[in-house]
Amino acid sequence: MKIGELARRADVTTKAVRYYESLGLVTPERLANGYRDYAEDDVRLVREIKTLHRLGIPVERTRPFLECLAAGSLHADDCPASLATYREAIDELTERIEALNARRSTLITNLQIAAHRGSGVVPPEGTAGKNYLALPADLPVPVDDGAAAHLPGTAMPPLTVPDTAGRAVRLDTLGPRRTVIYVYPLTGRPGTDLPEGWNSIPGARGCTPESCGFRDHFQDLLEAGAGRVYGLSSQDGDYQNEVVERLGLPFGMLSDPALALADALGLPTFEADGARLFRRLTLVVRDGTVEHVFYPVFPPNEHAQQVLDWLRDHPLQGPSEDRHAPRRHTHG
Repeated sequence: MKIGELARRADVTTKAVRYYESLGLVTPERLANGYRDYAEDDVRLVREIKTLHRLGIPVERTRPFLECLAAGSLHADDCPASLATYREAIDELTERIEALNARRSTLITNLQIAAHRGSGVVPPEGTAGKNYLALPADLPVPVDDGAAAHLPGTAMPPLTVPDTAGRAVRLDTLGPRRTVIYVYPLTGRPGTDLPEGWNSIPGARGCTPESCGFRDHFQDLLEAGAGRVYGLSSQDGDYQNEVVERLGLPFGMLSDPALALADALGLPTFEADGARLFRRLTLVVRDGTVEHVFYPVFPPNEHAQQVLDWLRDHPLQGPSEDRHAPRRHTHG
């Protein structure tokens, strides 16, 4: 068979086949006219090289496996030399993983130090190396129970809440540009225990990674049409101010300890350790009305990107948007 057919059947490029040949891993017959003539065994060899390479074994080190097949073995790793190559690859990966883990620990430590620099909260001794931004892999996924289905098109209540810039924010007069309000249960502090069973409550864990996501995408959100971004929870103003300082948030946080917004709009809530808390959701508010709601929110660390994608997919049109656009502030 010709090189093109071999490449197609082995799902590689002809350039890759020629590279394998240059290393002597594949040696096709030559026809009288000088053209290469590949056999079925060559297809198997190329597939084996591709599979091993995907596992991280360099192409030039696949020779023991190919020689094992050439010797008549049923499998390419039936021979001692193949097993030795496996061990070498595993040892190399182990060294790389250990080096990466060491770098990761250093970065986490630097993050915690930088995050608390200038903050009134000092991380307890022994917590600097812990990664409070990482989410457990087995978090339960929240389901849509319909608790927010009534919100699109609902008027915002004439409710005033304080923000971390010291302003009183009235939620029904946010203006014609879109305001993104991500509502969350509570933000934990490093070294402070979360409510018992927090990780087992669907949608509860992840407030800090969510806030960091909105921080990192803040400018993108503004460019996509958001006039303001707020985070809102039932935590008091001092707590919210510490979060803004520790995480370096470029926008304001709103405090609603009485959950007045939940009562006024019928937002979903839950209880943990005897406290009533907001369920995680995000409101896109325009002209005093809920234009869109994200519920349930998962995973929280990717939610800012989800909001950004929605804003880009639903651009606002019309000259009134520019005419009435408020100036953008660093906080809020």
